[in-house]
Amino acid sequence: MFVDAAMLGVLKTWRQNTQFSSDEDWMFASPVKLGRLPVLYPWVWLMFQQAATKAGIGKLGAHSLRHSYRSWLEAVGTPIAVQQKLMRHSDIRTTLNIYGDVVTDEMAPAHSKVVELALPRKVIANRLLGELSRLELAERVGNEFTTKCSFNNMQGHG
Repeated sequence: MFVDAAMLGVLKTWRQNTQFSSDEDWMFASPVKLGRLPVLYPWVWLMFQQAATKAGIGKLGAHSLRHSYRSWLEAVGTPIAVQQKLMRHSDIRTTLNIYGDVVTDEMAPAHSKVVELALPRKVIANRLLGELSRLELAERVGNEFTTKCSFNNMQGHG
């Protein structure tokens, strides 16, 4: 498996700075086992859930990171066959159907353009100007839409 040079640099720095940096220690060594065994999955899962809760996201499914990875591959224009290989799927249908709900930053502006076509600008402006300035509205709607869609699509796929 390919490891990006920048990621390899991060891992080398981690290895040099961790208290468990000997050749016998694991890359992500357990302090409980004095570096001789890796950190256990239940602990990693607990930290992941706590971080999600602290960020206001709520519970995430077991494959949330895989869904994010697939979304990012799509967002940077990676061909589907390459996505399949990077995700290590034997069948491309898994890549397309299970991990196919892609939400990117391009979706909110695209949706807004369709709304502009469907509703006259005067109707939209009259309804929204009383609550927020146009800039505040665009920022709030864009951020809430992107965040909710990204994490709603990831939940429950675990």
